[in-house]
Parts: sequence; structure tokens; C-alpha cells
Amino acid sequence: MISVDNFKKCAFKIAFVYEDEDMNTLPLNIRKIFNKKYKTNIPFIEENNVPVLYVGLGERSKFSFKKIKDIVAYSIKQIEKYSIEDVSLDISTFLKEYDIRCVSEIVLGVKLGLYKFKGYNTSKKQEKYNIFFQGYESCDEESIMEEIKLGSNIAEGVILARDLVNTPANMLTPIIMAEKIADMGKVAGVTVEVFDENYIMNTCMEAFYTVGKSSGNPPRLIVLRYLQDPSSKDITALVGKGVTCDTGGYCLKPSGSMEGIKGDMGGGAAVVGAIYSLAKNKIKANVVGIIPACENRISRESFIPGDVINSMAGKTIEVLNTDAEGRLILADAVTYAIQKENATKIIDIATLTGAVVNAIGFSTAGVLTNNNEFFKEFKEAYSKSCEQYWRFPICDEHRDMIKSDIADIKNIGKSYCGTITAGLFIEQFVENTPWIHLDIAGTAWVDTPLYEYQAKGATGAGVTSMYYLFDEKE
Repeated sequence: MISVDNFKKCAFKIAFVYEDEDMNTLPLNIRKIFNKKYKTNIPFIEENNVPVLYVGLGERSKFSFKKIKDIVAYSIKQIEKYSIEDVSLDISTFLKEYDIRCVSEIVLGVKLGLYKFKGYNTSKKQEKYNIFFQGYESCDEESIMEEIKLGSNIAEGVILARDLVNTPANMLTPIIMAEKIADMGKVAGVTVEVFDENYIMNTCMEAFYTVGKSSGNPPRLIVLRYLQDPSSKDITALVGKGVTCDTGGYCLKPSGSMEGIKGDMGGGAAVVGAIYSLAKNKIKANVVGIIPACENRISRESFIPGDVINSMAGKTIEVLNTDAEGRLILADAVTYAIQKENATKIIDIATLTGAVVNAIGFSTAGVLTNNNEFFKEFKEAYSKSCEQYWRFPICDEHRDMIKSDIADIKNIGKSYCGTITAGLFIEQFVENTPWIHLDIAGTAWVDTPLYEYQAKGATGAGVTSMYYLFDEKE
């Protein structure tokens, strides 16, 4: 629980100090032993017997809005070491430097810093903490409470995405995923419609169905509709890859890569989390989420390298790698967005290529786009979310790499430029619609967290950036 109370005496208090701050602001006993560098801390018992954890922010000139979430998550994790449930957080330092929106970042730091996947350990207890914000002007209390609510709803969207990705594949088949999303829709006020394999086949989504038919768990097309801006005809489709189990098919993944195959629906999970947060915060927008959910397994029904398949757009596809299945299902989902949901803009998001990790690592996601203005809007959004993205170039020679001799297009290119050619495969199906492609293969999962607000496993990548694309409040 997070709330505000300037006067509550808690068993534990957290205060933040800049490295170059006047030393007189600190108790005499710790001035000489606390260097106040970024992510350092020192506990101290004040005269009123209240324990205070002083946390260093480093040099003021090097601190930024982007670091708020990280340092708060670092600080809040310390309370676990002391087994204390009630904590007061002095937010005055941040309020002096930044506008009231920093409160939602503080909330994200608290909630994501404390996040742990509940899992299935029946003996594990879920710990609860009461966090009280202090150090604000009484006239700001109403605004701060509103920001706490907004930040909490965004954090819940990220946590929802994390929980979906962290769930084992046997407990999140396409059918179960659809049921969970339908339940979320009822809570958030989002219309959710689920289409079965018969609809997928009858709608000529052959590329999608070809991947999904290999499993005993049939595919599902999950559509979320949040249409809350009647004054606008614009509809943005968020299309998320929903492969709940990806063995690679007949192009079987190596054994060392099998541990992460449950997380290949990180794009779909991000779509769910973003729309949940938009609905909970009642953002005025028209957004449709489209998640082609399926499993990529091996069976006698599985597609194999060399097959030529059709698509909803009528384009034929030469399959050269069955582990490049994500772009196949996204192709049909993008076509569905245009033809059935009247999308005027499209963002597709997927854990699509290992090539993006080789290019830019685990802290940054890849972007391709066909529209500079749309990308400018998204760039403003991710500058607010503090996620990192890098735009890849698009050239005709890249498009030439996926030309097929026997079909309209093939599903892989050369042994290089893999992130670009994967995105350009999807581009072939967006027609003239403004489009952004997000490859989050490197950022959707961490074995060793890069930031304090991450935990081992799913990160919820993409949720906050897509949210801020529609929440234009400064």
C-alpha cells in the first residue's frame, strides 16, 4: 500500500541526499563516513529514536529524472533486509528538482522494486509493506494522491505483463492466456473478444494458423478494444507476438536456449499491460490490442523449411526457418488490424530476433518505422518512460534480402541484418499505414537485472512507452 502522511511516525524512514549537498543537512555522526555516491546508503538512529536510511544520489549534475525510479527501487529494497513493514519515504528532494510527475516515477520505483513473481512455491509467503510519502506541501496532497493512483495503475500494467511472461508454458497455453486476458478486461473495463482456430482458418490467416496447428493446444486470436475517444477517427493497433511456447519447430532451438521459450509472448504481454494501464487511468484514446497466441511445437502437422504458405493479405511466403515464426503470425495479425479493426496506425512488438541483442545488447530495444512523424510521437513517449530504443535504418538492399524466387517473400534474409529483415518482413503487410516495429528480444527478460526496478525474469518491456504514447499529459 502506498499513501501520503506527513505526520505518521514509521519504524523506518528513507531520505535522499546529493553528494554535493551541504553537509549540515546530515547528522554530525555520519558526515565523515557517508560519501553519498549514487546507490550508497547508511542507517542512522535519530534523536527521536527513529531509524533513518540515508541514500546517496551522487552528484546533482549527474542525477536525472530517469534515475528516480532506479534509486527509489534500490532504496525500497533495503527494507527487506530489516524486516520492516511500515516505511516513510521522504520525497522532498525529488519534488524540489522535478515537477509533480516525479511522483508516478517514485511509485513505479516502489512497486517494481518490490516485485517478485509469486510462482508456485506453496510455502512462500507474500510480504506486504505500507509505504507513506512524506516531505510535501500540504497544498499538494491532492495532486500527489492523484499521481500515486496514476503511477500505481501503470505499475500494475507492468506487473501484469511480467506475471504473464514469467508463467510456465504449461500454465499459459493460448486458451489459458485468452481466459486471463478476458478476466483482465472485466476488471479494467476493456472489451475482449477471443477467436478460435475455426475463425482463424475461415479468415484466411494461414500464416498464423500454420504455426499454431503444430500443437495440441490450439491457437487463439485475442482482440482487446479500448475505444474511448469518440471525437477521433484514429485507431492505433498494438499488435503483440503471443507465442506461449517456442521450441523453434523443426529448426529446433539448441538446448541452452530452451529455458526461455515460455517468454516468447513478451510482446503480447506488453500490449495487455499497456491497455490495462490506459483503461485504469481512463486515458482518452482509441486503442485496439491484437495478440495472435499460439505454440510453435513439432508434430506431424508442423510446417517445415521449404514450405510455401499463404497469408490473410494474399501474399505467399516461402518458409526457410521454422524458428522465424513470430513474423509469420504478426503478418496476419497486422492485416487483421487493417482489414477488420480499421487501424490507422500500427505498432507491432515482439521478442523477435537474437540479432537485436548482438547489435545493441540487453538495455535497448530495436525500432523500425515507415513514418517519421509517428516515430517522433513514440520518441517523446519513451523519453517519458525512460526506456531505451534505437532506430535501425531501412534501405532497398535490406528489402532485397527477403525476396523469394518461388513466392512473394521469404521469412528470413541473410546471416546478417537479421533485426532489419525481420522487421521488413512485417512491413510488407502494413500497406501504407503508419507503422512502428519494436524488437524487445533483448529487453523483455533479464537473468541479471540491469536496473534496481527489475527482478530476475520478465521486465514488462514496452508497457510504459506504449502507455505514454497515448497519455500526453505533461
